[in-house]
Amino acid sequence: MKTIIVFASGSGTNTAKIITYFDAIETAAVKCVYCNNPNAGVINRAALFGVSTRVFSRAEYQKEVFEELQALEPDLIVLAGFLWKIPKSYIEAFPNKIINIHPALLPKYGGKGMYGQHVFDAIALNNETETGITIHYVNEHFDEGTVIFQANTTLAETDTAAIVAAKTHQLEHAHFAPQIHELLDQQ
Repeated sequence: MKTIIVFASGSGTNTAKIITYFDAIETAAVKCVYCNNPNAGVINRAALFGVSTRVFSRAEYQKEVFEELQALEPDLIVLAGFLWKIPKSYIEAFPNKIINIHPALLPKYGGKGMYGQHVFDAIALNNETETGITIHYVNEHFDEGTVIFQANTTLAETDTAAIVAAKTHQLEHAHFAPQIHELLDQQ
């Protein structure tokens, strides 16, 4: 069975979808959720599924977490709303094994500070006619890794940031876990 490690900072809706997807598939499983926010909803969501969570500090992120990951030898590290930059040491130790989901069609609305509500607000403010999601490999720059998959949806001129967010979340929940599955099958 293949091992998935999830890094998350927020509510954990994508993490929950990934866990339930692989519970049904049984070819891989989420071994642990790593979280940098002790108040994040993802901690409770993971516990509901019996998945352990490791909450860590910035200091632990540099050494202890890295050593734990090396010992776990994950097949894939999935960033699902994780807000810290991935250190170069992680990228070098796990080449093409760290992926991220971004709530826009990169290269639009990517880069430092462009996450979550910031992205949805910018898309609505600019009256975009479409938006979507991008799943990509992680490299040393925010949102610049090789694109693995994109899915899009149309937007109306009247769509608010809340509507943009809802449409984006629908795409995330529909596509993220199956794309993870496909990547694992290619390994």
